Amino acid sequence: MPQPDSEEHIQVDTSDEDSLIDEQSIIDSNISITSSVRDYCYENGRRYHAYRYGQYPMPNDEEEQDRLTLMHHAFKLLLGGDLYRAPIGDPQRILDIGTGTGIWALEMAEDFPNAEIVGTDLSPIQPKWAPPNCSFLVDDAESDWAYIGNEPFDYIHARSLGGSIADWNQLLRQAYENVKPGGWVEIQESETWVHSDDGTCKDAVMVRELQQKLEESSTKFGRRMNIAPDIKNYMQRAGFVNVADDIYKCPVGTWPKSPRLKEIGRVGKLILYDSVEPYSLALWTRVLGYTYEEAQAFVKKVHAELASATYHIYIFFHYVYGQRPLDG
Repeated sequence: MPQPDSEEHIQVDTSDEDSLIDEQSIIDSNISITSSVRDYCYENGRRYHAYRYGQYPMPNDEEEQDRLTLMHHAFKLLLGGDLYRAPIGDPQRILDIGTGTGIWALEMAEDFPNAEIVGTDLSPIQPKWAPPNCSFLVDDAESDWAYIGNEPFDYIHARSLGGSIADWNQLLRQAYENVKPGGWVEIQESETWVHSDDGTCKDAVMVRELQQKLEESSTKFGRRMNIAPDIKNYMQRAGFVNVADDIYKCPVGTWPKSPRLKEIGRVGKLILYDSVEPYSLALWTRVLGYTYEEAQAFVKKVHAELASATYHIYIFFHYVYGQRPLDG
């Protein structure tokens, strides 16, 4: 398993800069589950969850599912193919909060065939077929976890929940209460801010404006998006011990010299490009008072900047994990 590389300076390869983005074919996922919670809402040309409508500002349509699949690929690439950082051993019960397409839960079910894997989400977009040790439930992670029963989990995982949780203290308290003593909770989040070692991020004017507006709108919405740097403190406050925050740099573009980081950067640029509209559209129109046309004009300006210019920028990915004390 690779070690965190947050302090490394990524060497720049000036011989292979990005051109226009034309690599947007991602794994096609036509997936659904048999569920009584099937209704969807449509807004500004995108599809959103209907269960507790408006609570989560991201769409759940096939375009978004493709983006989530690419995000899953990036989280794994940074770990050299691994799905987690916590030293979980051989867990028998695993919970995946906000499972999205269910791809992480399905892969964990393959890696741990003797474990019971449960994935929950507001949207019923997971496959209707799953291995016998994996199941999906439509549920709100911010409500009481009534489905758990009397048997706690060995390992609880959540990923990319920034912008969808109003009270992280409450979420992690519930995670603490529903993981076994000695069990682990892991939260994987990427920051919404870009960085650079050579100062070129200051030239990415529209990207910087995007991140500032995301901070403003998501905070007003009551579900702050750039939560990744704060997760460690929330976990410690909830009572977890042995808390670690493993931070990795995800380049945005193929500018690094390292072949491994160059490949990660290619994926990272696609992710940032594909995230601009789903991250901003609902927040801009619901919170900032933009019209649909104004929001789309902003998206196009950010896309144009990403496609036409090269900056040596990267995003921090956080893998934060902590253990419930044996006597806790």
